[in-house]
Amino acid sequence: MALAIVHHPAFDALFDEAHRFPMSKFTRLAEILVEDGLAPNGFFQPIAAPEGWLELAHDAAYVEAVLAQRVDRATEKAIGFAVDERVARRSRCATGGTVLAARLALERGLACNTAGGSHHAAREGGAGFSVFNDVAVAASVLVADGEVGRVLVFDCDVHQGDGTARIFANDHAVFTLSIHGERNYPHPKAASDIDLGLPDGTGDEAYLAVLPDLLRTAFERARPEIVFYNAGVDPHAEDRLGRLSLSDAGLAERDRRVIGFFRERDVPVAGVIGGGYSRDIEALSRRHTILHRVAGEFA
Repeated sequence: MALAIVHHPAFDALFDEAHRFPMSKFTRLAEILVEDGLAPNGFFQPIAAPEGWLELAHDAAYVEAVLAQRVDRATEKAIGFAVDERVARRSRCATGGTVLAARLALERGLACNTAGGSHHAAREGGAGFSVFNDVAVAASVLVADGEVGRVLVFDCDVHQGDGTARIFANDHAVFTLSIHGERNYPHPKAASDIDLGLPDGTGDEAYLAVLPDLLRTAFERARPEIVFYNAGVDPHAEDRLGRLSLSDAGLAERDRRVIGFFRERDVPVAGVIGGGYSRDIEALSRRHTILHRVAGEFA
């Protein structure tokens, strides 16, 4: 069975090429998956997340402001771009995509979104290129609907998943883990259930060496019925905002070890692409496909 991959054209909000957020990577990522035969049956297309889903993880006033495109200037500055109609739709569809990927993972064992990982958005508002916290919404939807009782968020983006940590700080149903660059954004850090801040220039060998103990500890403490895996590629050596110096092979082996650990234990995994920042959209988009290529080994 081919890997279940979720995509929607609205994931690309059509930013100008000069914008510091590489929005066009979402379109090119999907094109590469098709060109390389990784999506032989096409994509699963999500619905835009309804208001009720969004309010499980975000304040109702903030949700209404995004949907009406009335987000205040201070919050837009924290996010890093204006929340217009295209951005609002993109954020709802990406969130719906992670919910769909999670439900597909519960059915099939594994599924991946071609967006997601917007982990800086907290309950009160967005930040760090994150409008809605798609993983937090998806985890909250599954728990609220009784589809799962225990969730693990395993976040390997180079930036700490501070929004996710804050949303679930007092929620024993969702266990949060973040492996990130200690000196990187955000400042200050939040408190996840497990945090590991790594030094600049860590590299493949040292990064991969920390995974076994983290995986075992997270599994034993969380006892998850589903794992949301944030496979950010911004730890890469060539990423504009990373500094951990991983290679393509290192990212692939990271994904293989994380996904393999949980699938060997029959725990469903929903993958999201997380961060990745480069002016070279082709190289960046191909780097994001590492998640889908490796996940395909387990499908």
